[in-house]
Amino acid sequence: MHNKRILNWVGVAFVALAYSGCNAPSLVQRSPNKNLSATYTAAQTADSTNTGKLSWKEYFTDPQLNALIDTAFKNNQELNITLQEIEISRNEIKARKGEYLPFVGLRGGAGIEKAGRYTQIGSSEATTEIKPGRETPEPLPDFVVAAYARWEVDIWHKLRNAKKAAVNRYLSSIEGKNFMMTNLVSEIANSYYELLALDTQLNIVSQNIEIQTNALRIVKMQKEATRVTELAVKRFEAQVLNTQNRQFAIRQRIVETENRINFLLGRYPQPVARNSQNFENLLPSVIQAGIPSQLLQNRPDVRQAEQDLEAAKLDVQVARANFYPSLGLNASVGLNAFNPIYLGNVPKSLMSTLIADLAGPLINKNAIQATYYSANARQVQAIYSYERTVLNAYIEVVNQLSNINNLQQSYTTKASEVAALNESTNIANRLFTSARADYMEVLLTQRETLESKFDLIETKMQQMNATVNIYRALGGGWN
Repeated sequence: MHNKRILNWVGVAFVALAYSGCNAPSLVQRSPNKNLSATYTAAQTADSTNTGKLSWKEYFTDPQLNALIDTAFKNNQELNITLQEIEISRNEIKARKGEYLPFVGLRGGAGIEKAGRYTQIGSSEATTEIKPGRETPEPLPDFVVAAYARWEVDIWHKLRNAKKAAVNRYLSSIEGKNFMMTNLVSEIANSYYELLALDTQLNIVSQNIEIQTNALRIVKMQKEATRVTELAVKRFEAQVLNTQNRQFAIRQRIVETENRINFLLGRYPQPVARNSQNFENLLPSVIQAGIPSQLLQNRPDVRQAEQDLEAAKLDVQVARANFYPSLGLNASVGLNAFNPIYLGNVPKSLMSTLIADLAGPLINKNAIQATYYSANARQVQAIYSYERTVLNAYIEVVNQLSNINNLQQSYTTKASEVAALNESTNIANRLFTSARADYMEVLLTQRETLESKFDLIETKMQQMNATVNIYRALGGGWN
């Protein structure tokens, strides 16, 4: 019943994905750091090409960014912790496999026993001679050297299913590692582009300080010529100080962003190598969402949820098998004598046993029932988790495709706004110089221009982040 529900739900998801893939506009962008024009087209995504299948080394073309990602894969502590969890899962498979194979061992022992005279064993020994004329020793020593074997016959496949469940959890841990790598690539790339944006904003602030300082110098000259008052001088001076103050906040953000990258790389604070030139000319990459089924095949978190679901299904079968009788075989063969010198007297000292037992629960099965009900509950949890993961994957892709398209339009509009404000700043300065404009118009125009430039860089950073996020949403970054 659970499996039918999963198939039905996934079928609905596939229909939704297919519908969206055939009707939703597909983003066509350019690769980061490539000097190509950015274009967006409303193309269908029925193509089998999937950007998520590209290696991160192919998707990101900035060598300094690639070097940071490569370092993180080697040194990131959380990733290394996950690798140890994979090793634990691998050992769990070995343990489960050993449970349905025979246990064989060697043992040796020595002991002494004295039975009471008026007991069945004592009276028998008193009337028994080991050899003619030689009574049974009292007390009776016992020496044994033997090989023994123990095997539970897996007639209900309980042990094999437990081993298969361990295999699924091992595969799930690998997919968990892949998903972590995807997120790690995304975090580093987003922080790297944020760092480039902050460097560009700091450069814009420095340029504006220079422009405003020149304007302040001109205002002071005009005051000396009695064309403006001291109020104009102070307002221009305050504007310069306000812009200078912005530098400190940006520099602090740069330090924090660098250290965020350093933490992801597993290293202590240090400068992050980067090339911030031409950040405004960076263009996003061409995105191919591919066919809907590729989203489910390529995203590590979806594959991880699938493996967890399969393991939960096997756990239910293991728990159900506990209600059935178990068949066990015990055997041993070796040498046994009351005196060590007789151990080599074969076949007289040879001993062997073979015992088969069949046991099953009859009364007070509460513990077994509780285990079975818990296994069923965990399977239902795994179904909901799988449904949620698939739904989240689909929503992330749709959101990011829409985000990229809207950011491109926003950037185009914002670039036109910056161009208009730059021209208005030049006009305001010329009018002020010729005493045809008030100084407040100059100050307001300069402030608006600076804000618009900051917004333009912020939009560019969001564009690059959206390129990273869609790559992650499509399941890229782990290969």
